[in-house]
Order: sequence, then structure tokens, then C-alpha cells
Amino acid sequence: MSDEPTSSFYRDNAATYAARDRMLPVRRLDAFLSKLRPGAAILELGCGAGQDSAYMLSKGFDVTPTDGSTELASEAETLLDRPVEIMRFDELDADEAFDGVWAEASLLHVPRAQLPDVFARILRALKPGGLIHATFKAGDAEGHDGLGRYYNYLSAELLSDLLSTGGWHGIVISEGDGGGYDGKPTRWLSMRAQK
Repeated sequence: MSDEPTSSFYRDNAATYAARDRMLPVRRLDAFLSKLRPGAAILELGCGAGQDSAYMLSKGFDVTPTDGSTELASEAETLLDRPVEIMRFDELDADEAFDGVWAEASLLHVPRAQLPDVFARILRALKPGGLIHATFKAGDAEGHDGLGRYYNYLSAELLSDLLSTGGWHGIVISEGDGGGYDGKPTRWLSMRAQK
């Protein structure tokens, strides 16, 4: 699952990436958290520098932060003052352990052909009725950006098909404009689904 140019980018730029001026997705976080019971167990996939995990922890949730980059995990550990598990998405092997999975701008690095397996792993890791939140860069064809990072660039239709054929229900997908680390205007997909 590891794309070497993408891995190299995060390995070589972890400190700069972690220190960037990033607006916390508070509205999406609050919407996600409002659908979980107080203190619920949340798995964050691709926690980056750890800001989203820090927010969820501050709200009293039991958060397990993970990232596939050793260097970014180290940055997150500094912020969170707790261990961050180094784990690629295809290494997720939990069984009904979490009430929610938060994957803000992380699953967008999974090759399209491997998304069904990753979504199946997430489905298995969730307790019955558990929720997933994820965001993706919208597009028609997978490829690399100007910084060398791989993106699966999904359409809302393809994402909906992947989820509905994968056993998810209560699927909600919205689209909106925003930006990214590269400073370029970006069309984003935001999705939520239930086990």
C-alpha cells in the first residue's frame, strides 16, 4: 500500500508539515462527535501532527491516534504527550473495537484498487452501529500532485458505490471547495457512513 514518493514527502517534511498553519475542521469534528456517546472509543487513521486527536481528547473521547509515517507519529506524540501507533491502513486488524473512525484527509492516499479492502478492515474494526468519517480530494483519475504525493481523486458516485457495495449504510457524502498543503484550490468530498 505504501507509495514511495508519498512516504518520502511525509518523511522528509514531517516537521514543516506538522507546524503548518492548519485550520482545525471543527464543524466536521463536532458533527461526528455529536453522533457518538460520551467517552466513545475513536480510532484516528492518519493523525498527522495530532491536532484532530487533541481536539477529540479534549472533549473526553477515548482516542487511538495512528499514522503510517514514523516521523509524523513522532510529531503527534510531542503534541499529544501519548504514544501514536505507527500503522498503515492495510495493517488495521481490529475486531469491533471502536465506536468511530476518523480519517480526515488520510484515506485519499489509498490506491483505488485497495480501497475495498481498507473499507472492509474499517468496517470490521467498528462496533455495530459504529461511524466512519473521511475526506477525499475529488477528481476523475488517480495520480500524484505537484509535491509527489499520490491521491485516489474520487468522484462522489464512485465513493458512494464503494461504500454501498461494501456493506455500509446511512451514507452521506457532501462536496465543497477548500485548499490543501500545496496552497491550491481543491474540491473536497466529505463522507460519513455507519456499520
